[in-house]
Amino acid sequence: MQKISLQSKILVLIISLITFITISLIGIFAYLESKDTERHIGERALNAAMTISIIPTVVEAFELESPSEVLQPIAEEIREVIGAEFIVIGNADSIRYAHPDVERIGERMVGGDNDRALINGEYYISKADGSLGPSLRGKAPVFNQDGEVVGIISVGFMLDDIRAIIYNSLQKFSGSAVVIIMLGIIGSVMLARNIRKDTFGLEPYQIASLFQDRSAILSSIKEGIIAIDSHGRITVMNESAQKILRLIDNYTNKRVEEVFPNTKMYDVLKSGKAVKDDEMVLNNRLVIVNRTPILDEKQNVVGVVASFRDKTEINEMLNTLSEVRKYSEDLRAQTHEYTNKLYVLSGLLQLGHYKEAIDLIQLESKATIHANRILMEQIKDRTIQAILLGKMGKASEKKVEFKVDGNSYISELPKHIDMAKMISILGNLLDNALEVVEKKEKKEVTFFGTDIGTDIVFEIADSGDGVPDKNVQKLFELGYSSKNDVERGYGLAIVKDTVEELGGQIEVHNQPSGGAVFSVFIPKQGKSGEEYD
Repeated sequence: MQKISLQSKILVLIISLITFITISLIGIFAYLESKDTERHIGERALNAAMTISIIPTVVEAFELESPSEVLQPIAEEIREVIGAEFIVIGNADSIRYAHPDVERIGERMVGGDNDRALINGEYYISKADGSLGPSLRGKAPVFNQDGEVVGIISVGFMLDDIRAIIYNSLQKFSGSAVVIIMLGIIGSVMLARNIRKDTFGLEPYQIASLFQDRSAILSSIKEGIIAIDSHGRITVMNESAQKILRLIDNYTNKRVEEVFPNTKMYDVLKSGKAVKDDEMVLNNRLVIVNRTPILDEKQNVVGVVASFRDKTEINEMLNTLSEVRKYSEDLRAQTHEYTNKLYVLSGLLQLGHYKEAIDLIQLESKATIHANRILMEQIKDRTIQAILLGKMGKASEKKVEFKVDGNSYISELPKHIDMAKMISILGNLLDNALEVVEKKEKKEVTFFGTDIGTDIVFEIADSGDGVPDKNVQKLFELGYSSKNDVERGYGLAIVKDTVEELGGQIEVHNQPSGGAVFSVFIPKQGKSGEEYD
């Protein structure tokens, strides 16, 4: 089915509306005009009849033997002056004494509307079908000196003539109505063209389709999108932008600086120049922002659209890949460490130092059995096992004593805590701890984990210098590092974001004996309600 264009709809609607209103007004005007014309002509006829009925000559003529000789000339003269169709004068028996058609003088008046004047002595206006046709009449009784009704005066105007007067008035009004309709048509055409121009020639159904497509596209784009008008008010904000800016409500029509602090969109609004790949920190997350001006058909800046993507997520992905690579290196280091020990053991056996060889085997076996017992029997989750095993090898290579607390016990993790998140959390914390103690005299790192209660708890303690109180608040800020390295400052910020994404929290405090303890609390029940199987 072919869709009707917007221009056709506007034309049909406005023309129909104007035509309906015009016809309605013409109808009302015709009704009022006909009533007013009839009233006006009726009053003229009645006033003329009343005037004639009190003329002394007319009253005295009713006493003569031949009243028609006096009354007929008077009636005709007055009729010509007032423009009436007829003036009929009759006696008390409705016998005509004067009539436009002299041949009908002496005959009885017709119409049947004389009784009110002849019997009751009333003055009135009536409609009747007389000898000349349908007419509007003014009736007046004629009284003699004794107050008796001796005759009747009837002044009339033909209804056809009255209708002709009304029709002529309507013709003048109809001319104006046609002009109004034509102006309405011209105006509707101009309005339709203007609307079509404003909508770039698109029909409403096309605009609706584009709106649906735009909404779907904005929802599917992972980048945050914010658009503002020339006054700095937000016109578009997608779900990704709300998520990155951590907004709950839709801030459409709000000032952009209320939701996007330190925005540079006003600079683009003034300069009209696009800005690409501008890095800025937003809600403790590093984002890359592109700002592009919105131009109208005259190339005037009418707004700005900003797209921004979370560089922290990119860093998290790179960090995860880096951690995987580190595990491979840690395993390689562990293999290298054991190879060295095997060479030593082989040398002892070749030299015949069997007791020393047995002592070395027992020492390594005791340490391995203890570590493996905790890892295999008390740490049930394979991801945590792999992380800890890799860090043990790395610690061994760096000559750091890495301990897993014997009271640790963790079942398999819930499904909402995936491998990448656990690598980001434990990997970064353990790497930081190993780096902190690497150059210390006492090189100890302790890991503790438990899932008793409603939270999964991890604690990583080190024997380093601890965290100065003034730096505790800055520790998890993006870009902050105590190592004065431009490539650092991402690890702990990523840990904090990942923990908060899981609905948990992270704390840090110093030990009385020295060193820092990082504590992580992650709810067993995720945001979607997932728990342990």
